Amino acid sequence: MKRLSLLVVLAAGCMVGPDYKRPATQAPQSYRGGAEGGGAESLADKDWAQVFPDPVIADLIHTALAQNQDVLIAAARIEQAEAQLGITRADQFPTASLALAAGRERIAATSLTPPITTSVFQGSVAASWELDFWGKFRRATQAARADLLAAEWNRQAVITSLIASIAAGYYELLGLDLQLEISKRTLTSRQQSLELIRLQERQGTVSLLDVRQAEQLVYNAAQTIVDIERRTEQQENFLSLLLARNPGPIPRGRKLTEQPHDPIVPAGLPSALLQRRPDIQLQEARLIASNARIGVARAAFFPSISLTASGGAQSAALTDLFKGPAGVWSFFGSLTQPIFAGGRLSSGVKLAEAQQKEALVVYQQTIQQAFREVSDALVAYRRNREFREQQELLAISTRDALALSNQRYRGGAASYLEVLDSNTRTFAAELGLAQAQLNELLALVQIYNALGGGWQSPDIISKEPS
Repeated sequence: MKRLSLLVVLAAGCMVGPDYKRPATQAPQSYRGGAEGGGAESLADKDWAQVFPDPVIADLIHTALAQNQDVLIAAARIEQAEAQLGITRADQFPTASLALAAGRERIAATSLTPPITTSVFQGSVAASWELDFWGKFRRATQAARADLLAAEWNRQAVITSLIASIAAGYYELLGLDLQLEISKRTLTSRQQSLELIRLQERQGTVSLLDVRQAEQLVYNAAQTIVDIERRTEQQENFLSLLLARNPGPIPRGRKLTEQPHDPIVPAGLPSALLQRRPDIQLQEARLIASNARIGVARAAFFPSISLTASGGAQSAALTDLFKGPAGVWSFFGSLTQPIFAGGRLSSGVKLAEAQQKEALVVYQQTIQQAFREVSDALVAYRRNREFREQQELLAISTRDALALSNQRYRGGAASYLEVLDSNTRTFAAELGLAQAQLNELLALVQIYNALGGGWQSPDIISKEPS
């Protein structure tokens, strides 16, 4: 019993290297632009189906979560990290092996002896165990477990990014649809005006210059349509890639102008962002792993204590293999102490410490970047809404100016150049309004992504980090 207790103590030993302590972080009291999101409630607490209620977006996100290659790659990396953890953890335990052998041997006859044929049967069991007295294997297991956690958080980060990419890509597609609708409506109106002016030119009431100017308006709208159609097909190809499909059309739901969104978006408490953002959790897991590897590097300075044992039997007859004199056994303990390695061991510690310093800086940088992204998104949402409101007024004003210019032209009080200028301004203002409406929705997606929303959705079947 005393010997068994001694082995347990030797196996437990101590662990060299620093124990992990979470670095102190200073979260701001509120986000810049915090008027948009004071209080404990956060947009990220909502399921993405509530934030993006268009049923087509829901279908696209469901499909992407099941098929997207980046998500599948992240899941495969979790499996790799689980396997690596099992491999690393196995170093803490003894290994045992069984060997069986059988054979016959014939010795040729000599002048003094006849030929001899013998049978040989062998059976043995061998075991070895390197005691983890200094915690080398336990620190390595800590690092491997943190790598697994990092792989799990990486998958969550991929999911968050994917949801945001699908929503943003879909909104951009709807924005192109709206621009195409405006362009086609404008083209139809300009073609009608061109036909009227050509008729007037044949009647001699207007000059050929007016015809050429009217043609410019038509060609401008026509080339805009061609460009929008190109961008639309490319955007559909982009979404198809996220869905792990071959390039093809993407279904549509509500129009861009019918997508609901609240004027005020709650961002929640900044301190909660540290637990909600998967990329922050990912970097902390990597910091934990690098911290544990310092212990692995330091343990290399200390002796390695190994126990080996073997037992077996050898006999010329299988029936006598396990009888008295056939048995053999051995037991050895060894201690190996590094004496000279040319600076390899100390350099290994320096490398591990430098990697830990880098991981710490990256972790702190990720936190600061997260606060900045939330603040940028809140500011963008508020300012884009204000810009869209002004753009609506501009579009109304240009439409009215165009109507007045047409009246003045028909009454002979203005040249067609004035109509050309008003028409161009109106077209640009309406396209600008469509872009402003799109930018407002994209800022909403940006807020949801920056807050780390989406991966917590109950619709996502995943292995949660623990």
